[in-house]
Amino acid sequence: MDIKDLRAFYAVVEEGNISHAAMRLNVTQSVISRQMKRLEESLGVRLFERGNRQIRLTDAGRAFHLRTENILGLLDGAIDELQNIEGGAAGTIKIGTITTSGAFILPRLIAKFNEQFPNVKFELWEADGSRIFELLDSRIIDIAITRTQAADDIYASIVLSGEPLMIIMRSVAPIGDANETVRLAELKDTPLIVPLRWQSALIDSCRRLGFNPNIVCVTRSSIMDLLFVRQKMGVAILPAFALDMTSGDDLIAKRLIEPEMTTHTVVSWLKNQPLPLNCRHFIDMFREMFATPPVNS
Repeated sequence: MDIKDLRAFYAVVEEGNISHAAMRLNVTQSVISRQMKRLEESLGVRLFERGNRQIRLTDAGRAFHLRTENILGLLDGAIDELQNIEGGAAGTIKIGTITTSGAFILPRLIAKFNEQFPNVKFELWEADGSRIFELLDSRIIDIAITRTQAADDIYASIVLSGEPLMIIMRSVAPIGDANETVRLAELKDTPLIVPLRWQSALIDSCRRLGFNPNIVCVTRSSIMDLLFVRQKMGVAILPAFALDMTSGDDLIAKRLIEPEMTTHTVVSWLKNQPLPLNCRHFIDMFREMFATPPVNS
């Protein structure tokens, strides 16, 4: 087998069928089919279930897909690292992020970085925190953006100061007596749209005040939260960074108090591995824009 066969296999699995993989790699379907046959002969196992229009992997195929993801991640990382050593800020920065952090930080940060380093490309992965750290440990990504405290012996990190949680609501139907804050007790009976990671804390806080929250939707997507608010499903609980996505439209945000609930964003990378030059530039710019002062770096 060669690296082209591995890339073809990875594309087939990711795209779900040979025709889409062929378009992605700019080759014919027959070329992809020959590569898959050669790969199976080389490995001595069946990677795909036959007789299905949609690609289905065998147990061996699923195991090989995970290994291929790791292999290609390491190879691409090595290529990017060499390009950075040779030519300065170039190559690709691979970032894994959860939606509640990435959606509010990355657009502004990447746009500014692109102005200064136009030859750097980005590859973004979106998943939950545990999966993001798996990708980082495997060196498939270079940088992780999560809301999980990273182990100091494994990762270097920057921790942003606590971000208050906000109540996002329609401007025509404001909640709360104050202009800038909402007491948790004022949300009694209000339909709530809540990210999964804060569901338990919210329920506990409400019960201490003597009521059960009216949670109508639990999500993993900040974008979906805002869309649900616009559809009049209720109000959403999101970090302060959500303000960047609500200004100038029909939504407003008020800080949640009594009790105040906070969260934080953590940017992490492997501590004992060389970080490519482009990633170092990226982290420096992150510090300048968001971390004042940087913590645990």
